[in-house]
Amino acid sequence: MVRNNGITINSIMNMDFMKKCKVIAGFKGINNSVTRVNIMADPDALDWVDQGELLLTTAYSFSQDNIQTQKELIRGCVEKGLAGIGIKVHPYLQSLSNEIINLANELNFPIIDLYYTIPFSTITTKVFEEIFNRQALLLQRVEKIHEELMNAMLQQYSIEGISKIIYNNLNNPLIIKLQFPDKLIAYGNDINKVELESDILIENSLKFYTLHERKANEKRLHEDKVLIKNKYIDRMIMPIVVKSKVFGHIFLWGLNTSLGGFDLSVIETASTTMALQILRDISIIEVENRYRSEFIEDLLSLEESRRQKAIQRAHLFNLCNTSDYIVSIIEFDKKIDLGLQHKQIINNKYKDIDEIILGIEQILKKIKITGIVARRCERIEILLSFEKISEKGKLLTKFKTEIENFIISKYKDLDYKVGIGRCFNGIDNIKNSLMDAERAIRAGQILKEDKVINFDSLDIYKILCQEGIQQELIWFYEDTLKPLDDYDNKKSTELVKTLEAYFDCKGNLKKMSDCLFTHYNTILYRVQRINDITGMSLDNSEDRLSLNVALKISKLIKK
Repeated sequence: MVRNNGITINSIMNMDFMKKCKVIAGFKGINNSVTRVNIMADPDALDWVDQGELLLTTAYSFSQDNIQTQKELIRGCVEKGLAGIGIKVHPYLQSLSNEIINLANELNFPIIDLYYTIPFSTITTKVFEEIFNRQALLLQRVEKIHEELMNAMLQQYSIEGISKIIYNNLNNPLIIKLQFPDKLIAYGNDINKVELESDILIENSLKFYTLHERKANEKRLHEDKVLIKNKYIDRMIMPIVVKSKVFGHIFLWGLNTSLGGFDLSVIETASTTMALQILRDISIIEVENRYRSEFIEDLLSLEESRRQKAIQRAHLFNLCNTSDYIVSIIEFDKKIDLGLQHKQIINNKYKDIDEIILGIEQILKKIKITGIVARRCERIEILLSFEKISEKGKLLTKFKTEIENFIISKYKDLDYKVGIGRCFNGIDNIKNSLMDAERAIRAGQILKEDKVINFDSLDIYKILCQEGIQQELIWFYEDTLKPLDDYDNKKSTELVKTLEAYFDCKGNLKKMSDCLFTHYNTILYRVQRINDITGMSLDNSEDRLSLNVALKISKLIKK
């Protein structure tokens, strides 16, 4: 992409020495940027021209060549990316042919009819002088912007404040999209904050992440052309890189003026400034997280003195000693066999955890739950506080939904489990809720069901998933359900399935018949075979309980 370090065709035409010259074709290209001037002595000169040049020539070769050759010259200029061509038509021709004019108009390629008395040396000298003068001014502007951004960094401006400085020094719409923290900042003539989500430029920037996922993680500038309102517009995308990881991008579109070296210099400096600001925020988060982690560790300590000191500090985290508390834990699977892309995620796990912590804090603010979030080792611990226990159920449902949506949308390849403990009154009882959350995760790992497991919803699995009772569970299963399993495997029957249907249908044999699509008499026969093989009776309440528990134990053993 040509850097706009020059001046436009339109600006050249407004110079005094060009008063007797006129654009005769390609009027839509008069804002093309001229970076250099070249002179064509013969048609082979196209082999030595470069993008952005204004080519000067006479119509002598046009008078000698046929129309096809002239068209090839115009097409060759466009393919080379020239800004335009200036031709001394007089005295070699009365005018250029209509076919050439029409072709230049079709290609939006400016053709300037140069007044025959103007020396080429005058044009080249004057244009180069103007280019150099403008570049000197641009350097001054760039230096001024660098100084503004440096002052902004020293004064610890927010990302929004830095973005405002960038936009004030550019003539085009600007969007800053950050992944951490999750934020979108938009400035520009076409940006309507009321209709932010439906804005065409915001939609265009978000598509970059969905259509170019690989490019979104590259630590280099991206330049392309995008279709905006039926017109192809230049776009620059500068990554914001912190600790060798892309944390967001600066999007800039050439809607009002062409993009070039000045714009690139501004967004490069802005990217560095924002990266330093994000790094500062990350450092603060890391310190705060360490402080929160130490608080939770003290709160869970077996040493009474540490626990009491933590309780005394609870007010610093807006926690009341007499409120109701629930502990939630997020653990990440370390054993799963991961592909290359997933391995990269796990390798960056500590960075990701900091991002997740910030996301969870935003969720707590959104649903108005008081709490603190901390990282301990390779898991996240969340302490939730409830002053009104009546609101607990509704808020926990929101919390579960928001956590799932957040992690799935941001870290879809990250394997995790969330455990939610029971509610206990008083901050000194949070250890009980923590143990429940750990059991909930352990149950979830065994049952492999939902990603978020609430201890209260585990029913009898609260007991069956306790540590240290695995052998007892196996013995109980062998004494009750194993003979039925063995019989099914040997005879290819479905007695265990029938037993499960018995409990699902609450012992209603007619419903069992409908559910299993089996004749009623066959159901009667199977129930009798279950009684005979297990040595138990489904008519006996104690035997029914044992068989029901054995079915649940079998799920744990077979996982």
